[in-house]
Order: sequence, then C-alpha cells, then structure tokens
Amino acid sequence: MISVVEQRKTRDPYLAAFERFGRSEEAGPAWLRRIRERAAARFAALGFPTTRDEEWRFTSVAPIAERAFERAADGAARVSAADVARLSMTGPDAAAIVFVNGRYAPELSAPGALPDGVRLTSLRAALASDPGLVEPHLARLAAVEHHAFAALNTALFEDGAFVLVPANQVVERPLHLLFIATAPDRPAVAYPRALIVANENSQVRIVESYAGLGDEVYFSNAVSEVVVGQHAVVDHYKVQRESLRGFHIGGLHVHLGRSAGFTTHSIALGGALTRNDVVAVLDGEGGECTLNGLYIADGRQLVDNHTTIDHAKPHCDSHEVYKGILAGQAQGVFNGKILVRPDAQKTDAKQTNRALVLSDEAQINTKPQLEIFADDVKCTHGAAVGQLDEDAIFYLRSRGLDLAQARAILIQAFAGDMLGRIRIEPLRAQLEAAVLALLPNESSP
Repeated sequence: MISVVEQRKTRDPYLAAFERFGRSEEAGPAWLRRIRERAAARFAALGFPTTRDEEWRFTSVAPIAERAFERAADGAARVSAADVARLSMTGPDAAAIVFVNGRYAPELSAPGALPDGVRLTSLRAALASDPGLVEPHLARLAAVEHHAFAALNTALFEDGAFVLVPANQVVERPLHLLFIATAPDRPAVAYPRALIVANENSQVRIVESYAGLGDEVYFSNAVSEVVVGQHAVVDHYKVQRESLRGFHIGGLHVHLGRSAGFTTHSIALGGALTRNDVVAVLDGEGGECTLNGLYIADGRQLVDNHTTIDHAKPHCDSHEVYKGILAGQAQGVFNGKILVRPDAQKTDAKQTNRALVLSDEAQINTKPQLEIFADDVKCTHGAAVGQLDEDAIFYLRSRGLDLAQARAILIQAFAGDMLGRIRIEPLRAQLEAAVLALLPNESSP
C-alpha cells in the first residue's frame, strides 16, 4: 500500500510537468488553459488510485505510480511507413491519421479525400484554425472530478485526433486513428486524445488503435470523447495491442442524443496492465447503445474493463457483451454498471459477461451492477466464469480430433462470437489472425 508521502512523490513529477507545459503556448487558448488548470488541481487532490478505492480494488496501479515515466519525446522519426502498414488493420480503403507518442505525424498519415465538411485532422490544428468547432465539446464529457487518469490526460495532452462529421453526411470509408507508442531509451508517458463529433443524421465508422513499436516500457494514458447527435449512428472500434511491457489506461466517454445509435467494440490483446473505462450516457429518447468487448491475457497480464451505461431518458435500449480468455497467471476484471434514472421509463438494458479460464492460476473478478430508479423497465444481467466444456471436448474427440485440436476449436469459437460482430471486413480478418496467433499456448492441455 502506498503511503501519503509516497503518493505525493508519485504525483509531483506530473505536476511539475504541468507547471512547465501550462505556461507554454502549446497549452492552447485561454479557455482550454483554464480547463487544464482545474484538471491539474484535481489530479493533485486525487493522486493515483489505490486498491482502497472501490473502483480499483482488484487493480493495483503501483507499477505505474512507482515508476519514473518521463514525458515521451517526439518519436515520429523512429516510425517508418512499413511500421504503419504493419500496424494498420483497416485495409487500403480507410482514411488514416497517425499519432506517435500522442503527437500528429502528417508524414505518416493518409487521410485522402473525404466528403464535404468531414474533418479528420489533429486537435492542435483544429484549435488553431476552427476553435469554435472544438470548444463546445473538448473536455466536456471526460469528467475529471473522480477520475485521476482523465484529469492527468486533460492537464497534459499536447495533441490528439479530431473527427467532425456534419449533419446529414454519411462517411462510407472507415476513419482510422492510429496511436503508436515508442520509448526506446527510458520509460515514457504519452497522452493520446480523441474528440469525435457526429452531428444529427450522420453516419460514420471509427477505428481507434493503440500499438507499441517494440518491446518497450511506456505508459499510454488515453482519453476519447464521442458526441453522437440526434439520429446519428457511430460504429466505433478500439483495438489495444500495446507492448507486453507497456501500460494502457483508457477512457471512452460517449454522449447520445435523441434516437442516436452508438456501438463500440473493445479488443484488448496487449499490455502488461490495461484498464478500459467506458461511460455512455443515453441523453435523448429512443437512443440505442451497444458495448462489445473481447480481451485475451496470458502470463502476468492484467486486463480491467469498467463500463457504465447511464439511461438518462426514457425509451432507450442498451446491450452489452464482454468476453475474456485468461491463461497463465493472468488476471481479468469486469465491472459493468447499468444506471436507470427516475425519468428513464421503458428502458430495456441487457448485460452479459463471460470469461474462459484456461489455467488454475488465472483469475477473474466480475461485478455486474444495476441501479434502477424507474419502475417500468426491463433490465437483465448475467455473468459466467468457467473452463472449457468437457462434454464439447468429448464430442469433438469422438469425431477424430486430439485434445489440443478440440480445445483450440472451442477457444476459437468462444472468441469468434465477438469477432464476428465486427462490420469492417479487413479489420475483422486481421483481428482473427492476431487472436489466432495468441491462442496456440492456450490450446495445450
């Protein structure tokens, strides 16, 4: 357990970094500086969470808090076009922009031609050219009052991705936001940021992917905010393939308007420690939100998924399915909260969490939560943790397969259910290959 004095020592380097950054022109216009100052003050008050905090009781961030992470340098020179091609999973038809250590790398990006009015650029560029498009939304959804990592990102992010889809516009091409981390010399921290605004009656597909350039020690503290306007539809994907020595703390904050639709697919395949917080607020009648997740962990990896679906208005639906595959001494955490506010009558919310545990030392902690303050609702949740079905293994072996083959088929089918929900074909194909590459060690008896 970290003492108060040790806590102060762990946050001081970050506050010192803010003192330097906050006075620079890179901190942005006056309104953004004020937001940053409040965020820095909140991080100073909160410090890093500990296992005494209910929301973090199964996940110790001591490996992050106790390590001296320097601010990541501009690493674009270390990234080649071949690296980008290797890390891209969306196919040649996607419009892609690349960020290295949280900073836009235009020489590695290929946004191509986009429909009229669609913006796919860096936050820094948008703040310089069109601040009126950014100010109403940036740092409005990612609450810093109780989230130390969101506060830290808000105080210190230098750049990020900005996506704007105007009203009534349908974007056919997937938009890919590729965030690459590299820290070749010493442990470093970067603050990826994304702001996605889909105005009324628009449609767009967004892929956020996070990847390490090599087997390096670094910390990615990422925050994404998504505004889904009335009758808009956003199909969102987050793919995490960080270094197995890297740390990833990510927050996805979504606001849905009337009759809006939002679907996200979270795929976590890397990282020594991964925490994904998803907060979706259905703030208009007739909204629909779907959260899908798949995570695979081996060795001593830890993957923590915390989700909150806030039904603030009536006649909204939400669907949530998360699946995990754990081997070795890996640990998984799933905490899914459904909140139904007093006025949110006619809510229909379903939540399912399943985990496949492939070794005696792997662990999963799961906690479904329902907080219902309305009486005319349909809310269900279910959690299942177990090993491979022995009857299914027996059946496959009776058809001529050996034990390893039978196990492999069942594991692939378990993961395939989630991968089959991905609507971008090149992304689905590449993720199927990536997942398959992770499974051979899992399929041994």
